[in-house]
Amino acid sequence: MFSRRFVFFSVFFVLLAATLISLVLSGKHPRPVAQGAGSLTLTLVGPLQYGATKLIQGAGSLWRIYFDSVRQARENELLRKELALAREKENEYLELAMANERLRSFLNFREGEDREVLVAEIVGKDPSPWFKTFIVNRGWRDGVRTGLPVVVPDGIVGQVIEVAGKYSKVLLVTDRMSGVDSLVQRTRARGVVKGSGASFCSFSYALRRYDIAEGDVVVSSGLDGIYPKGLRIGWVDGVVRGDEGIFQDVMIQPFVDFERIEEVMILLLPDEEEADDMESQEEPLS
Repeated sequence: MFSRRFVFFSVFFVLLAATLISLVLSGKHPRPVAQGAGSLTLTLVGPLQYGATKLIQGAGSLWRIYFDSVRQARENELLRKELALAREKENEYLELAMANERLRSFLNFREGEDREVLVAEIVGKDPSPWFKTFIVNRGWRDGVRTGLPVVVPDGIVGQVIEVAGKYSKVLLVTDRMSGVDSLVQRTRARGVVKGSGASFCSFSYALRRYDIAEGDVVVSSGLDGIYPKGLRIGWVDGVVRGDEGIFQDVMIQPFVDFERIEEVMILLLPDEEEADDMESQEEPLS
């Protein structure tokens, strides 16, 4: 009728209750107990008391372990949050340090430049594979006009082709529509650096008789009316002199890493030139 487990626990609790009652009564009315009866009582009650004591101690240990686990879990969560916050702060400090280093190089460049320099941040890039342009956060309100050269300390980036109130579009020297009148710094051989639509440029209209070698530095000539003379563009990465034609094929690798730059410098016009240019300003970006 009753399961073994039920019977076992029933007997256990009955004996435990009897033991507790016996202890209470013996504490209130202490009297001598016969040796045989005392031995029998200890024999029966002793294991039960021992088991009850262990059970209570085990329960207490479990509770302590549980509360310790909860406390450690909370501490671990707090430590994880503090570690994440510390890493975020470290990353912010690293970004600030790198930005300061870039701006320091910009300041060094400005010291040797006669024209006023406006620092701008790149806020967008053309995703199209056919055009090499990006957007900067400076516009005609900051004095930016179309045709202004855009540079970084490493060299020429491109020129401004569209202007809005707060933003401008820059055409990179690697775009197919770009061209910079240039010189080979070592031999003064003249040509035009044209964009290829990829990561390199070509040095066009370089006569075959010109002495041009790999590693030569190419700079702006200042004759195109856009870029000041002597700005670095790139180095000669390959030269091919064919058997026919009057020009040689020269490939230029730009000094500027266009995938990594984040800020640029716009070379503004002198005040008198800016006043004349205001009248011919193109329509702002839509």
